[in-house]
Amino acid sequence: MNPIYIGLLSIVFVFIFLFLRMPVAYVMLVVGMTGYAYMTSTKSMLSIASQTMYNQFASYSLIVVPLFVWMGYIAYYSGLSSRIYDATYKVLGGMRAGLALATIGACTAFGAICGSTTATAATMSAVALPEFKKYEYDRSFSTATIAAAAILGVMIPPSVIFILYGIATGESINRLFAAGILPGFLLMGLFMLVTYFKTLANPALAPAGPTVLWKDKLLAIFGGGVEVIIIFIAVMGGLFAGYFTPTEAGGIGAFATLVVAVVKRQLSWRGFLNSLNDSVRISAMIMFLVAAAAVYGRFLAVTGLPGGLAAWAVELPLPPTAILVIILIIYLILGCFIDALALILLTVPIFYPVAMRLGFDPIWFGVIIVLALGMGVITPPVGANVYVVAGVDRETPVMTIFKGIWPFLLAIFACMAIITIFPQIALFLPDLFFGR
Repeated sequence: MNPIYIGLLSIVFVFIFLFLRMPVAYVMLVVGMTGYAYMTSTKSMLSIASQTMYNQFASYSLIVVPLFVWMGYIAYYSGLSSRIYDATYKVLGGMRAGLALATIGACTAFGAICGSTTATAATMSAVALPEFKKYEYDRSFSTATIAAAAILGVMIPPSVIFILYGIATGESINRLFAAGILPGFLLMGLFMLVTYFKTLANPALAPAGPTVLWKDKLLAIFGGGVEVIIIFIAVMGGLFAGYFTPTEAGGIGAFATLVVAVVKRQLSWRGFLNSLNDSVRISAMIMFLVAAAAVYGRFLAVTGLPGGLAAWAVELPLPPTAILVIILIIYLILGCFIDALALILLTVPIFYPVAMRLGFDPIWFGVIIVLALGMGVITPPVGANVYVVAGVDRETPVMTIFKGIWPFLLAIFACMAIITIFPQIALFLPDLFFGR
């Protein structure tokens, strides 16, 4: 059988097993090892699989994952996330749909110290939902706002998704982090516009909150906003200035967040232990997923599927933008069934060579892919962010949350279209900090 056909058949088997609800990492590992043994030999497969997995677990680059994950959990258990929300709430709460706008702003700020969209969704649900209920916001609107705005947690650096994309493609994580900043703020602005105009059309969705004096606004900003700025500058400022690597930036970020928590005396010993426990659990899951995807990627490389698919795409009588739209539609469909972390590791080895052959900038393509993955975490039936919010707010059915999602999907589509038309939105800061 043609090796490329074997690669395509393996993808079919992967999705069959995923639809049977089997764990993603085990599926990629087993299919990859079986396929590699078929293409070469069992002895060669065992050698390559063990070597590949060891290299991933021993990778210096992957140390950044548990460090940035721990950074986010320290912020959560120390109450920093609550202070961030309080600051944005007091600044924006008095406006039309003020609580919703404050939640979007808080997710953006929390994204500067947390690289996970689901962690952002869980954290903001805990702090924002009581306020939404207090001021009688529409349940579908308020919960959907939290689920969608949590996507900003992976657009604003540090971002676990950008790290995994960089590891999978060999692209600079520094440049990817810089590339996510302006598109992240663009998406935040589009979410706010969608929220404002939706409540303008139906004011009953979101009554205005209480008016806050400017003195109280400034005190709230200095109480929560300044801490985030200090941590962000300590991590990203040093990273962009070239003082340390992404891995060292993860250590600096975790240390800076821990220092802020200790100085504020907001982190208990129990909270500290919980932050370590949660970080180890999540990091182990991510790293095993990366190792399994690396084994599957080695198998795909042997089949020649990525290169063959790239050559086929280049020969299609379609402009590159049309092929990009097809790729994004595939991501939208797959995102309905597969977790974002697994999806990027599964698909990047296939679509990245296609993007390079079509002449797309790899950093810009990474930003587009992260936005596409953002659609998956809020669309049914998987919609990880939606289920996280529903898990916190057990009074609101999952389908009620999904009903409020579609305006935010339109905002993501608009963001991708704008960045496609004006790619410098994503590339300006990487070029500014690191050159072309």
